[in-house]
Amino acid sequence: MNTIEKSWYKPVGLITLLLLPLSVLFWLISITRKWLYSVGILRQFKSKIPIIVVGNISVGGNGKTPFVLWLYDFLTKQGLSVGVISRGYGGKAGSYPLIVTNNTSASEAGDEPKLLFHRLKCPIAIGPNRQHNIELLVREYNLDIIISDDGMQHYKMARTIECCIVDSERQFGNGLLMPAGPLRETPQRLKSVDLVVENGGQSNNNYTLQPAALKSVKNSIPVAESITKGHAVSAIGNPKRFENTLIKQGITLLSSNHFRDHYAYTAEDFKQFGNDNVLMTEKDAVKCGEFAKDNWYYLPVDAKPTQAVINKLTLILKEKGILNGL
Repeated sequence: MNTIEKSWYKPVGLITLLLLPLSVLFWLISITRKWLYSVGILRQFKSKIPIIVVGNISVGGNGKTPFVLWLYDFLTKQGLSVGVISRGYGGKAGSYPLIVTNNTSASEAGDEPKLLFHRLKCPIAIGPNRQHNIELLVREYNLDIIISDDGMQHYKMARTIECCIVDSERQFGNGLLMPAGPLRETPQRLKSVDLVVENGGQSNNNYTLQPAALKSVKNSIPVAESITKGHAVSAIGNPKRFENTLIKQGITLLSSNHFRDHYAYTAEDFKQFGNDNVLMTEKDAVKCGEFAKDNWYYLPVDAKPTQAVINKLTLILKEKGILNGL
């Protein structure tokens, strides 16, 4: 985190006060833009098939990706054919929209879409224009529904269902809009979404992260031997959760190394660790496979929602006519 981001989760200080006028401007622009779409002055794009948005109202590390992975699995188990769209933040492809394949690198697709394809092997289209992404998937595949990884504030895209993920630990920080705080929209926005799910915490509508066995960064093969120590490396929004998970598994952290979210790693970044074990998240691993050593490992995690989340989502899908007869 940079200095401004750290200020979001501390008592209000000088930095916050200096940034407040910009937050007011951000709020005015946001509500004006939302109103223009609501009254039809700006036109929305409406997909031929249902769109489920998985997003948040704050920036960085809320836990969208694990929920998207779970949601895809849940929907396919209902007999639905599912595709995914993403902006592909951090990716630099030659042209968009782009269908992610085995040959698509994380530098082209962005780390999160690459992770999603690595796990799901499903139709995934990326690019800054979500309408073009949707149209490409509809044209190329016979899909029943599309999951939009992020996009809650992309009001140009009409959506059938909105799922908002909230980090139970950091919540909404100082409660202010960007750049004085971490919020893209005020907490009032949660009243209009279909399903609010907490990442962790004690809410009935939450999910917990279930770690699986460590895997090799080089080839994704599960590690047979017990790993007891290593250097933790991460470029995610909330690295402490990852590090605490490692510690709970009995792993001693030789060091904790934080890079900015979506950071593009190079081999040079790891020279400092010599031949010691390196431990990272799956999101980091998809960017390091080409130069990883044999003793670099990543920790896969899976979202496990409460029954309340499952019941609520099932009810919403039926009410929207997506699960007719089920």
